[in-house]
Amino acid sequence: MGWSEFIYFAIAALSMWIAGTILLYLKDRTLAGDILIVSGLATFSLFIILLWIKLGHPPLRTMGETRLWYSLFLVLVGYAAYKRWGYKWLMAYSVIVSGVFVLINILKPGIHNTALMPALRSVWFVPHVTVYILSYAMMGAATISSLATICKRESVERNPLIELTDNLVNIGLGFLLLGMLMGAIWAKAAWGDYWSWDPKEVWAFITASAYILYIHSRHSGTGERWNQWIIPVAFILLMITWLGVSYLPAAQGSIHTY
Repeated sequence: MGWSEFIYFAIAALSMWIAGTILLYLKDRTLAGDILIVSGLATFSLFIILLWIKLGHPPLRTMGETRLWYSLFLVLVGYAAYKRWGYKWLMAYSVIVSGVFVLINILKPGIHNTALMPALRSVWFVPHVTVYILSYAMMGAATISSLATICKRESVERNPLIELTDNLVNIGLGFLLLGMLMGAIWAKAAWGDYWSWDPKEVWAFITASAYILYIHSRHSGTGERWNQWIIPVAFILLMITWLGVSYLPAAQGSIHTY
Protein backbone atom coordinates (compact mmCIF):
# COMPACT_ATOMS: atom_id res chain seq x y z
CA MET A 1 0.00 0.00 0.00
CA GLY A 2 1.57 3.26 -1.15
CA TRP A 3 0.69 6.84 -2.00
CA SER A 4 -0.63 5.85 -5.41
CA GLU A 5 -3.69 4.37 -3.66
CA PHE A 6 -4.28 7.43 -1.47
CA ILE A 7 -6.68 9.05 -3.93
CA TYR A 8 -9.12 6.12 -3.66
CA PHE A 9 -9.21 6.16 0.13
CA ALA A 10 -9.38 9.97 0.16
CA ILE A 11 -12.31 10.17 -2.24
CA ALA A 12 -14.17 7.45 -0.35
CA ALA A 13 -13.60 9.10 3.04
CA LEU A 14 -14.47 12.60 1.80
CA SER A 15 -17.62 11.33 0.12
CA MET A 16 -18.76 9.69 3.36
CA TRP A 17 -17.90 12.79 5.42
CA ILE A 18 -19.78 15.11 3.07
CA ALA A 19 -22.81 12.85 2.78
CA GLY A 20 -22.84 12.21 6.52
CA THR A 21 -22.68 15.93 7.32
CA ILE A 22 -25.57 16.65 4.95
CA LEU A 23 -27.63 13.94 6.63
CA LEU A 24 -27.01 15.54 10.03
CA TYR A 25 -29.11 18.49 8.87
CA LEU A 26 -32.03 16.26 7.88
CA LYS A 27 -34.59 15.10 10.43
CA ASP A 28 -34.58 11.37 11.18
CA ARG A 29 -31.30 10.96 9.29
CA THR A 30 -28.78 11.77 12.01
CA LEU A 31 -28.01 8.10 12.73
CA ALA A 32 -27.17 7.50 9.07
CA GLY A 33 -25.03 10.64 9.16
CA ASP A 34 -23.16 9.37 12.22
CA ILE A 35 -22.53 6.02 10.55
CA LEU A 36 -21.18 7.64 7.38
CA ILE A 37 -18.89 10.04 9.26
CA VAL A 38 -17.48 7.28 11.45
CA SER A 39 -17.06 5.05 8.38
CA GLY A 40 -15.14 7.85 6.67
CA LEU A 41 -12.88 8.20 9.70
CA ALA A 42 -12.29 4.44 9.68
CA THR A 43 -11.49 4.47 5.94
CA PHE A 44 -9.01 7.32 6.29
CA SER A 45 -7.44 5.69 9.35
CA LEU A 46 -7.11 2.42 7.44
CA PHE A 47 -4.99 4.12 4.77
CA ILE A 48 -2.71 5.62 7.44
CA ILE A 49 -2.30 2.19 9.05
CA LEU A 50 -1.54 0.51 5.72
CA LEU A 51 0.92 3.28 4.79
CA TRP A 52 2.54 2.88 8.23
CA ILE A 53 3.04 -0.83 7.50
CA LYS A 54 4.39 -0.08 4.02
CA LEU A 55 6.90 2.53 5.20
CA GLY A 56 7.97 0.56 8.24
CA HIS A 57 7.57 3.61 10.47
CA PRO A 58 4.78 6.05 11.40
CA PRO A 59 3.89 8.35 8.47
CA LEU A 60 4.90 11.52 10.32
CA ARG A 61 8.19 12.44 8.68
CA THR A 62 7.24 14.60 5.71
CA MET A 63 4.85 17.54 5.42
CA GLY A 64 2.49 15.45 3.29
CA GLU A 65 2.39 12.77 5.96
CA THR A 66 1.58 15.26 8.73
CA ARG A 67 -1.20 16.67 6.54
CA LEU A 68 -2.70 13.18 6.58
CA TRP A 69 -3.01 13.28 10.35
CA TYR A 70 -4.28 16.86 10.35
CA SER A 71 -7.04 15.96 7.87
CA LEU A 72 -8.06 13.03 10.05
CA PHE A 73 -7.90 14.83 13.40
CA LEU A 74 -9.72 17.91 12.14
CA VAL A 75 -12.77 15.86 11.15
CA LEU A 76 -12.48 13.87 14.39
CA VAL A 77 -12.45 17.08 16.46
CA GLY A 78 -15.34 18.56 14.47
CA TYR A 79 -17.38 15.41 14.97
CA ALA A 80 -16.56 15.22 18.68
CA ALA A 81 -17.58 18.88 19.10
CA TYR A 82 -20.83 18.17 17.26
CA LYS A 83 -21.62 15.19 19.49
CA ARG A 84 -20.76 17.15 22.65
CA TRP A 85 -22.27 20.58 21.87
CA GLY A 86 -24.46 19.97 18.82
CA TYR A 87 -22.73 22.40 16.42
CA LYS A 88 -23.45 20.92 13.01
CA TRP A 89 -21.86 23.86 11.21
CA LEU A 90 -18.52 23.13 12.90
CA MET A 91 -18.67 19.60 11.54
CA ALA A 92 -19.30 21.02 8.06
CA TYR A 93 -16.41 23.49 8.26
CA SER A 94 -14.10 20.77 9.57
CA VAL A 95 -14.91 18.60 6.56
CA ILE A 96 -14.30 21.52 4.18
CA VAL A 97 -10.92 22.41 5.68
CA SER A 98 -9.93 18.76 5.88
CA GLY A 99 -10.89 18.40 2.22
CA VAL A 100 -8.51 21.23 1.31
CA PHE A 101 -5.60 19.43 2.96
CA VAL A 102 -6.61 16.16 1.33
CA LEU A 103 -6.68 17.88 -2.07
CA ILE A 104 -3.21 19.31 -1.46
CA ASN A 105 -1.95 15.82 -0.68
CA ILE A 106 -3.48 14.47 -3.86
CA LEU A 107 -1.98 17.21 -6.05
CA LYS A 108 1.31 17.64 -4.18
CA PRO A 109 1.93 14.75 -1.79
CA GLY A 110 5.57 15.64 -1.11
CA ILE A 111 8.47 13.24 -0.80
CA HIS A 112 7.64 9.93 0.82
CA ASN A 113 10.16 7.20 1.43
CA THR A 114 11.12 4.65 4.05
CA ALA A 115 14.34 6.43 5.08
CA LEU A 116 14.32 7.58 8.69
CA MET A 117 17.25 9.43 10.25
CA PRO A 118 18.55 7.97 13.56
CA ALA A 119 17.15 10.80 15.72
CA LEU A 120 13.63 10.08 14.43
CA ARG A 121 13.79 6.49 15.64
CA SER A 122 13.23 7.66 19.19
CA VAL A 123 10.32 6.35 21.24
CA TRP A 124 9.22 10.00 21.59
CA PHE A 125 8.79 10.50 17.83
CA VAL A 126 5.23 9.23 17.49
CA PRO A 127 3.66 10.77 20.64
CA HIS A 128 5.46 14.10 20.16
CA VAL A 129 4.27 14.66 16.59
CA THR A 130 0.84 13.10 17.14
CA VAL A 131 -0.15 15.33 20.06
CA TYR A 132 1.11 18.37 18.15
CA ILE A 133 -1.06 17.58 15.13
CA LEU A 134 -4.01 16.89 17.42
CA SER A 135 -3.50 20.28 19.09
CA TYR A 136 -3.34 21.92 15.64
CA ALA A 137 -6.71 20.36 14.81
CA MET A 138 -8.20 21.62 18.09
CA MET A 139 -6.89 25.12 17.47
CA GLY A 140 -8.18 25.05 13.89
CA ALA A 141 -11.67 24.27 15.19
CA ALA A 142 -11.29 27.01 17.84
CA THR A 143 -10.38 29.49 15.10
CA ILE A 144 -13.52 28.64 13.16
CA SER A 145 -15.57 29.09 16.32
CA SER A 146 -13.98 32.44 17.17
CA LEU A 147 -14.49 33.80 13.65
CA ALA A 148 -18.13 32.71 13.78
CA THR A 149 -18.44 34.60 17.08
CA ILE A 150 -16.87 37.73 15.62
CA CYS A 151 -19.11 37.66 12.53
CA LYS A 152 -22.37 37.32 14.47
CA ARG A 153 -24.30 40.57 14.83
CA GLU A 154 -25.52 39.80 18.33
CA SER A 155 -23.55 40.88 21.40
CA VAL A 156 -20.30 38.95 21.55
CA GLU A 157 -20.50 38.70 25.34
CA ARG A 158 -23.72 36.66 25.12
CA ASN A 159 -22.60 34.39 22.30
CA PRO A 160 -22.72 30.71 23.38
CA LEU A 161 -19.86 29.91 21.00
CA ILE A 162 -17.42 31.50 23.44
CA GLU A 163 -17.74 28.46 25.71
CA LEU A 164 -16.94 26.18 22.78
CA THR A 165 -13.89 28.29 21.88
CA ASP A 166 -12.69 28.21 25.49
CA ASN A 167 -13.01 24.42 25.70
CA LEU A 168 -11.21 23.85 22.39
CA VAL A 169 -8.38 26.24 23.31
CA ASN A 170 -7.96 24.78 26.80
CA ILE A 171 -7.73 21.22 25.48
CA GLY A 172 -5.64 22.24 22.46
CA LEU A 173 -3.18 24.17 24.60
CA GLY A 174 -2.84 21.17 26.89
CA PHE A 175 -1.83 19.01 23.92
CA LEU A 176 0.45 21.77 22.60
CA LEU A 177 2.33 22.09 25.90
CA LEU A 178 2.49 18.30 26.22
CA GLY A 179 4.05 18.16 22.75
CA MET A 180 6.64 20.77 23.76
CA LEU A 181 7.49 18.78 26.90
CA MET A 182 7.89 15.55 24.94
CA GLY A 183 10.01 17.39 22.40
CA ALA A 184 12.30 18.69 25.14
CA ILE A 185 12.78 15.19 26.57
CA TRP A 186 13.41 13.84 23.07
CA ALA A 187 15.90 16.65 22.30
CA LYS A 188 17.84 15.88 25.49
CA ALA A 189 18.19 12.24 24.50
CA ALA A 190 18.99 12.91 20.83
CA TRP A 191 21.04 16.13 20.89
CA GLY A 192 22.06 16.60 24.53
CA ASP A 193 19.96 19.69 25.36
CA TYR A 194 16.33 20.19 26.37
CA TRP A 195 16.18 23.54 24.57
CA SER A 196 18.50 24.93 21.89
CA TRP A 197 16.60 28.04 20.69
CA ASP A 198 16.00 26.32 17.38
CA PRO A 199 13.68 28.43 15.12
CA LYS A 200 10.94 25.80 15.37
CA GLU A 201 11.22 25.77 19.15
CA VAL A 202 11.08 29.56 19.35
CA TRP A 203 7.98 29.79 17.16
CA ALA A 204 6.31 26.99 19.13
CA PHE A 205 6.96 29.00 22.29
CA ILE A 206 5.53 32.15 20.68
CA THR A 207 2.44 30.22 19.56
CA ALA A 208 1.83 28.73 23.00
CA SER A 209 2.27 32.18 24.55
CA ALA A 210 -0.42 33.61 22.24
CA TYR A 211 -2.96 31.02 23.40
CA ILE A 212 -1.96 31.58 27.02
CA LEU A 213 -2.59 35.30 26.39
CA TYR A 214 -6.11 34.43 25.25
CA ILE A 215 -6.82 32.43 28.41
CA HIS A 216 -5.41 35.21 30.58
CA SER A 217 -7.39 37.85 28.69
CA ARG A 218 -10.61 35.87 29.10
CA HIS A 219 -10.21 36.00 32.88
CA SER A 220 -9.03 39.59 33.16
CA GLY A 221 -12.19 41.41 32.11
CA THR A 222 -10.95 42.43 28.66
CA GLY A 223 -13.60 43.03 26.00
CA GLU A 224 -14.78 39.79 24.40
CA ARG A 225 -14.47 41.02 20.83
CA TRP A 226 -10.78 41.74 21.46
CA ASN A 227 -10.38 38.31 23.06
CA GLN A 228 -11.86 36.53 20.06
CA TRP A 229 -9.46 38.28 17.68
CA ILE A 230 -6.54 36.76 19.58
CA ILE A 231 -7.48 33.28 18.34
CA PRO A 232 -7.10 33.90 14.56
CA VAL A 233 -3.80 35.72 15.18
CA ALA A 234 -2.58 32.83 17.33
CA PHE A 235 -3.60 30.38 14.60
CA ILE A 236 -1.53 32.34 12.05
CA LEU A 237 1.44 31.96 14.39
CA LEU A 238 0.65 28.24 14.64
CA MET A 239 0.68 27.92 10.84
CA ILE A 240 4.03 29.70 10.72
CA THR A 241 5.34 27.22 13.29
CA TRP A 242 4.03 24.23 11.37
CA LEU A 243 4.44 25.28 7.73
CA GLY A 244 6.31 28.56 7.53
CA VAL A 245 9.44 28.11 9.63
CA SER A 246 11.00 25.75 7.10
CA TYR A 247 11.10 28.60 4.57
CA LEU A 248 12.96 31.01 6.87
CA PRO A 249 16.70 31.48 6.20
CA ALA A 250 17.42 30.86 9.89
CA ALA A 251 15.84 27.40 9.63
CA GLN A 252 18.32 26.02 7.14
CA GLY A 253 20.45 24.60 9.94
CA SER A 254 17.48 23.65 12.09
CA ILE A 255 17.36 20.20 13.64
CA HIS A 256 13.68 20.19 12.67
CA THR A 257 14.48 20.35 8.95
CA TYR A 258 14.69 16.78 7.67
